[in-house]
Amino acid sequence: MVKTSKWLLAASAGLLLAACGPGESTTEESVADTGNGSDERQTLLVWEDIEKSNGIEEAIAAFEEEYNVDVEVVEKAYASQIEDLRLDGPGGTGPDVLTMPGDQVGTAVVEGLLAPLSTTEEVQGIYTDVAMNSQKVDGTVYGLPKAVETTILYYNKEIISEEELPTTLEGWYDLSKELTNGDNYGLLALWDQIYYAQSLISGYGGYIFGQDADGNYDTTDLGLNNDGAVEAVEYISTWYEEGLFPSGMIGEQAINVLDSLFAEGKAAAVISGPWNLGPYSDAGIDYGVVSFPTLPNGNPMSAFVGVKSYNVSSYSKNKELAQAFVEFITNEENSLKRYEITKEVPAVTVLAENETIAQDPAAQAVAEQSQNSELTPSIPEMAEVWLPVDSALQTVATKQQTAKEALDTAVQTIKDQIQANHGGN
Repeated sequence: MVKTSKWLLAASAGLLLAACGPGESTTEESVADTGNGSDERQTLLVWEDIEKSNGIEEAIAAFEEEYNVDVEVVEKAYASQIEDLRLDGPGGTGPDVLTMPGDQVGTAVVEGLLAPLSTTEEVQGIYTDVAMNSQKVDGTVYGLPKAVETTILYYNKEIISEEELPTTLEGWYDLSKELTNGDNYGLLALWDQIYYAQSLISGYGGYIFGQDADGNYDTTDLGLNNDGAVEAVEYISTWYEEGLFPSGMIGEQAINVLDSLFAEGKAAAVISGPWNLGPYSDAGIDYGVVSFPTLPNGNPMSAFVGVKSYNVSSYSKNKELAQAFVEFITNEENSLKRYEITKEVPAVTVLAENETIAQDPAAQAVAEQSQNSELTPSIPEMAEVWLPVDSALQTVATKQQTAKEALDTAVQTIKDQIQANHGGN
């Protein structure tokens, strides 16, 4: 369902933009220079995530007053906004600004859906490197980071105390063998899916695409069936073989099984994302959150860093004003205010030391885990990775193939699909 909110703030027709120093060139100045020459207020259409518009309400009111514009906000599921833009953009009913996952940026740029931003190095410099890099394609900036998230470990305090938490995955393995009995389990994870299994695969030396010194992906170099990846998947398979995961926690329904068991107090711990902070609390679970334990080989468990961003549509007729909005809505002050309301962890570097955020266990867990995590590749070829690897992991979990056989098949499928759909080598 789409929810629409609109804030219309009365403002003086003679409102002036903030002055600049000698020789300075700012987005505000550019917007002022490209005005329509009339007193008619312009309108920006912004697509925000579901139930997140309250986090930018104050910032929007301030932006409307400062720029003498109206901002209309429509809530849409952020992961599917690009799909809607493909339809609405050409028809003239799309947004000026949208929010989206960072791993969709590369594909959106290839399709011509996003406008490049002329943000200064000073503006870009306030965000963490990993978050800012998610918004660049071939060195060009196409958005600014809104928030970051990683998967983290939730534990039920009624089953295990913070002092008793294992610090290694082997410790969790041993504890899970003690706790697994009937419908009760220890640690549960969706390791039949690459999104979660990457935590182990990367820690053992596997990788999706190789990268050059500049961080560009080499789609001919796949490391999903190298020795490290095979070792990781073989280790994952032992959790299934030992019955430490319920038999129904494989495939499409696995996430529902995991969430239900934790919400019912039948699992000591689960690996999930910040999106479950509210639902688990609503279920009445007294939980804690921490970053991941270390792997049996001594390396840290990794995770995919998810970056939410604000981006400007290439179909926007007010691109400079839209860029000004993106810079305004993601600045330090407004990022902190949005966090206080929505609990989305901001990507602004200095806010990691903010007292409010520093005292939030969930925010700290995400921040700590992100130190040992990596961006999801944001190139179009990544679309060919998910299903083949998920299928491989599930065939191993159900003992239909060995880890080596399943991963070899997955990698060959990925290569064939890249060749067919992206003209790869």
